[in-house]
Amino acid sequence: MRVISPQSSRRQPRWWLHLAIVFGVLGALGAGPAGVEGMSHPAWSPFASFFSAKDFSGIEQAGVLLAMIISIGALVYAWILAKKVFAADQGTAGMRAIAQAVREGSDAYIWRQFTTVGILLVFLTAMIVLSKWPWDASEGNPADLKVIAISRGAAFLIGAIFSASVGFFGMRLATTGNLRVAAAARKGMAPAMKLGYQTGTVTGMLTTGLGLFGGCLIVVVMGVKAYETLLGFAFGGSLLALFMRVGGGIYTKAADVGADLVGKIEKDIPEDDPRNAATIADNVGDNVGDCAGMAADVFESYTVTMVAAMILGYAAFGTKAMLLPLLVQAAGILASVFSTSLVGKKEPANGAAGTMRAINNSFRVGAGLTVVAIFAIAVVFLRFDKPYIITQAVERGLYALPEFQTGVGVPSTTTRAEALAAWKNLPSEKQQELSGVTLASDTEGKPTTRTIFEEADRIVPVQEGLDLRPAFACLVGIALTLALMFCTEYWTSTEYTPVRSITKSSRTGDATNIIQGIAVGYESAVWAVILVSVSVFAGVFIYQDTHSPIFVAFGISLAGIGMLALTGDMLSMDVFGPVADNANGIGEMGYNRDENNQKLTEGHPDFIPKAEMEAARQILTDLDATGNTTKAITKGIAIGSAVIAAVSLFASFIAVLVKQSEEKINELTAADFESKAGMLSIARPEVFVGMLIGGAVPFLFSSMTIRAVGRAAFLIVNECRRQFKDEEIWAGKKRPDYARVVNICTKTAQRELIGPGLLAIFTPVLVGFLLGPYALGGFLAGMMVVGQLLAVFMATAGGAWDNAKKMIEDQHKTDISGKGSPQHKASVTGDTVGDPLKDTAGPAINPLIKVMNMVSLLVLPLVIMYNVKTGELAGSGVGYLVVVVAGVAVSWSWWQSKRDTLEILALDAEYEKELEIATEKRRLENMAKEKAEA
Repeated sequence: MRVISPQSSRRQPRWWLHLAIVFGVLGALGAGPAGVEGMSHPAWSPFASFFSAKDFSGIEQAGVLLAMIISIGALVYAWILAKKVFAADQGTAGMRAIAQAVREGSDAYIWRQFTTVGILLVFLTAMIVLSKWPWDASEGNPADLKVIAISRGAAFLIGAIFSASVGFFGMRLATTGNLRVAAAARKGMAPAMKLGYQTGTVTGMLTTGLGLFGGCLIVVVMGVKAYETLLGFAFGGSLLALFMRVGGGIYTKAADVGADLVGKIEKDIPEDDPRNAATIADNVGDNVGDCAGMAADVFESYTVTMVAAMILGYAAFGTKAMLLPLLVQAAGILASVFSTSLVGKKEPANGAAGTMRAINNSFRVGAGLTVVAIFAIAVVFLRFDKPYIITQAVERGLYALPEFQTGVGVPSTTTRAEALAAWKNLPSEKQQELSGVTLASDTEGKPTTRTIFEEADRIVPVQEGLDLRPAFACLVGIALTLALMFCTEYWTSTEYTPVRSITKSSRTGDATNIIQGIAVGYESAVWAVILVSVSVFAGVFIYQDTHSPIFVAFGISLAGIGMLALTGDMLSMDVFGPVADNANGIGEMGYNRDENNQKLTEGHPDFIPKAEMEAARQILTDLDATGNTTKAITKGIAIGSAVIAAVSLFASFIAVLVKQSEEKINELTAADFESKAGMLSIARPEVFVGMLIGGAVPFLFSSMTIRAVGRAAFLIVNECRRQFKDEEIWAGKKRPDYARVVNICTKTAQRELIGPGLLAIFTPVLVGFLLGPYALGGFLAGMMVVGQLLAVFMATAGGAWDNAKKMIEDQHKTDISGKGSPQHKASVTGDTVGDPLKDTAGPAINPLIKVMNMVSLLVLPLVIMYNVKTGELAGSGVGYLVVVVAGVAVSWSWWQSKRDTLEILALDAEYEKELEIATEKRRLENMAKEKAEA
């Protein structure tokens, strides 16, 4: 039962080539140019800054190295679990044939996607390097800027490679685990659940391991310049995730909608009936969308949140704050290793409800362990003495005070860097003595009686000694995760009122089912916003005594770090969903059938007794229902984390806007921040217009992706109808042409994914260069607010429709209930409408929000300089050229999304001919009837 040709099926990854690429790129991180002769500061070299005691303390160095070791340990643990999954029982020959077809279809799609996107990645890597290259040698230190440009481009490529690796290997394990789960179901619920969860844990450990390893590696190589390089790493992960989310989402829902419309509604056959030509494509779609796409999506959330927190942390109070997110994420990995191992240890009771309870309990254990670990880290790591606080204050303006300059022995004309070096070279006794010197005026020029340390503490308001506020901020994120988990489960689980209300509405037909589903989705968005808003205010409350918007923004970003510390558990839950879905399909298509899809007779070695098969099928059905809920839950958490990450990135955007470049972000003060943040007011027309455009983009993006699903489903429906006309296929004597539907999905998804990607990249560029940096800030604000509301609505409504259908399918089959009833057909319609919402457009808004934020952050220095409205070099023509290129790219992506393919046009022509024939036939029948009546 092979979908792909033997040549393509033999195409295996070349591990040595992948490793060579990765290590080559890693080498490029340190490939900075030599110092320029005659310059006052020494040439930068890789590793030197991190291992310098003047830049990083011993405890900071040890913490990062420990986090790196833990990240490598996560990868080793993933390999150990993968070996266990591969070693499990693979079931019968018929089951193996189906799983092989799904695996080959998934591999073919993912490789084709990497080929399509790879060209764009090479181009963007070059653009990232060139955009940061010091073309004007008179500005800053050209040697350092070249290092940052090269390392940022290299980090972008690393981020993209890691994101692709997470998606590919997560998908490969899912297409391996689905078969093993279907076989394990014959032994009981616990073995099947444990194997499915272990499959998901492999993806979780890969994601956290690679994300944390990349962050630690960049810190070790780049030292204090890491926060600038990390922008490229996060952008690479985000962009790849967007393409994998969009492409995988289009594929999976096109196949699902096509299979449901023809199979369930028109032919009244089960979801995974082997006679349906779209069943294999449907199962392939679960893997490329919900496994590869979601894994890449969570990886980019993990890295983007980490980068945003590190940037804001460095701006707030230096290296300790920059490194704290790495340590928290390392603690989360250790907690996830233990908590995920608890699932499946004993047989759950009450079917799907008992399974969900076991998974929830595991997640709560992981959250509890993470809280304990975070406070342990805080007690050891978050201790601040006077020299550290003064050091951070020197970079933020303290160096300009005469008393400080006299104390460290530098002239009044000294630079910030020279004063900082002089301070660090003082003996500790002299530093303590100088910290008590009384000032005549503060850094704002106001008379004061504060000492140097008291003024430093005003500029950098951390608490001397132990400061637990960052730990409490992380705790807010963990609480938000648990709250979103319950909220999403409430709105999408069959155990609660919302889904039951949709089930009830299905009794009166399709329209009432859809009306109720829309109402449920809208209300769920309100509660999600309330939870996120409470979390943001909690971050504000924790740091309100600092009176510093930078510290407040850092506190909010740490809430995101707390959320994503549980990534290992979250991805285990998510991947469990499609694995269980695929296993259910393999059970339905493969139990008691041979590799040629013929029924087995009693006495055959692979024959399963009826009672055993019914018990195994019920286990798989319960796991599938649980998986639907876990997928919905993780989508809700992912949306929440996307908003927190976006808020953090927005604060980073304002910080760069204030200082005009990211190189000076460590010099940012609260006064600086407040002076420019107030200009982002909707009272300014350009900000208001930017906000309106930003709010419109998620709608256009969703329209493009949903329309793509509709076009692909149109082709699949017609193909399935054509194949069902073959009487041998309908009778089960001939295998459908599964490969044809797989190829339709693959080709359409690849064609459609470029347009939304270009929209995400070039719309913020167009707005920024055309309307200016403050309009770009308004654009981001509008996009974040509308994007979150729309994403929650679509994900929740789609999940509720899906589980309402499954709830009806579990009813006793009668004329008015169960499969095949009018109530069931109404629920199938609702599920079909919700499919592209919950698995294509809704989840894809997560990476859209972060890609647009990352693009805006990366181009902001160029926007400030070259925008055609207020740019310093507006007359150079560069801004106008960028506006034209970006406008063409956005226009093309919009036009492309509305253009029908040649296949659809051919079907339209065929339909017109059939309509003409049918119309003529009806005319002749009417004429004959009139003649007979006359």
